[in-house]
Amino acid sequence: CPPTAVTGSDEEDDSDSSTKPIRSEKKKNPVSLFQTGGDPPKEKKTKKKAPPKAAESEEETPENPPKNSNKKGKGKKSKKKEERAPSPVIEVDNLEEFVLRPAPQGVTIKCRVTRDKKGMDRGLYPTYYVHLDNDKKVFLLAGRKRKKSKTSNYLISIDPTDLSRGGENFIGKLRSNLMGTKFTVFDNGANPDRANADWSNVRQELSAVVYETNVLGFKGPRKMTVIIPGMNADNERVPIRPRNDNDGLLMRWQNKNMDNVIELHNKAPVWNDETQSYVLNFHGRVTHASVKNFQIVHSSDPDYIVLQFGRVADDAFTMDYNYPLCAVQAFAIALSSFDGKLACE
Repeated sequence: CPPTAVTGSDEEDDSDSSTKPIRSEKKKNPVSLFQTGGDPPKEKKTKKKAPPKAAESEEETPENPPKNSNKKGKGKKSKKKEERAPSPVIEVDNLEEFVLRPAPQGVTIKCRVTRDKKGMDRGLYPTYYVHLDNDKKVFLLAGRKRKKSKTSNYLISIDPTDLSRGGENFIGKLRSNLMGTKFTVFDNGANPDRANADWSNVRQELSAVVYETNVLGFKGPRKMTVIIPGMNADNERVPIRPRNDNDGLLMRWQNKNMDNVIELHNKAPVWNDETQSYVLNFHGRVTHASVKNFQIVHSSDPDYIVLQFGRVADDAFTMDYNYPLCAVQAFAIALSSFDGKLACE
């Protein structure tokens, strides 16, 4: 690949600008960007537990800027023994519920994704694991590409040892089109062919990702469009349960039928003459150049990072997500960036 790496440059991280986006988030209240109405879901689970946590951890959020210790970081932040700012205190009471629940407003959930290529055919079919990036390193999700699938098909599980489609730990999946340029993320509901009378058991589409090639094919900065369901007045996801392939998030987006659907994009990196590469400011959370590094934003507020993903070691990445995404959406979008057709490293 040509030098189209996307990294956080030092000068950016050492400037005070690194704390500004967080301040503006609070003023603007990005929640309104994602509200689309929609019918509130009938089943009320105990989802209301999350928001109060935002208050106690809000003052931790501006601690994004601590730089990696092997760069010229700021001395006054060095009381942290971790190289990267850890996640605020996040309680994972019920794992299945947590990974599908939107991040609390005002809290960035910081995760680490590791890729395991060891063992039989792991080179071709690595397993990916998500843990909270904090002292406890709580396990959240595992994902792996299915072998006998015509298109790229990743299973996502809440058990690191059980990545079977039939198991009760199956929580979602990521499926690509034949070209490997468009992806859809489903939860663990039933296929529409097996719907019950009121369709309540049918799988929801949680997200879709579209990669555009540029003049160089996939070399050079990628362009990603991410489509997600909007949020209702209770700040819960509007359920999108397509009855067939013509009704999914991708078709709605292609037909510009954006009711209850939100369109996001990756933030365009800026060319840096000095490093001869494209750079984005990851505030010290990303340390290695990679074409896979990205930040997802809403065009109305590019300072509010909905999701950022980037490399910190050969097989380790940070994945930080904010409201309205949940862990399954964030992980599936990240998994799509590993897919073979897009790989160019």
